[in-house]
Amino acid sequence: MKTPMIYSEWVDILNILKNRTNDEEVLEVMKKGTIEWQSGVAERLTKRLINIVNERMQYAIDKYQSVKYYDERRFIQSLLNLRKELKFLSEVLNIAIIPEKDREQYRDLVVNQANIIQNSLEESAKNDHSGKLLSIVKNHRVNNF
Repeated sequence: MKTPMIYSEWVDILNILKNRTNDEEVLEVMKKGTIEWQSGVAERLTKRLINIVNERMQYAIDKYQSVKYYDERRFIQSLLNLRKELKFLSEVLNIAIIPEKDREQYRDLVVNQANIIQNSLEESAKNDHSGKLLSIVKNHRVNNF
């Protein structure tokens, strides 16, 4: 995979990111990538990146929600997969080409979403009178990254 240096190369990498293939390799290439951060290019690249992160986050949430909590093993695995994806997306938004102030703001979008999801899971789990579901949700936090 070629390290992106111009906008069109970044578009190619972002398309691979969007397709959820070779995530680790894509992240490494993105970390090494460069671009002249100028008006127009910066906005287009940022908009494309944020849209892809939002799509992937929604896909991960939908995938998690398709698993029923009464299948404990699959439920735990779905929590871990969701956490892994959220962590990955926060790392994607922490690449060096994004200015520091923007990087923190974008990363916070993922962290805040993870916190909202975790709080929602814990609130929903309180309805389980056995306490087992709440224990699972707290021991496999999606915002622990």
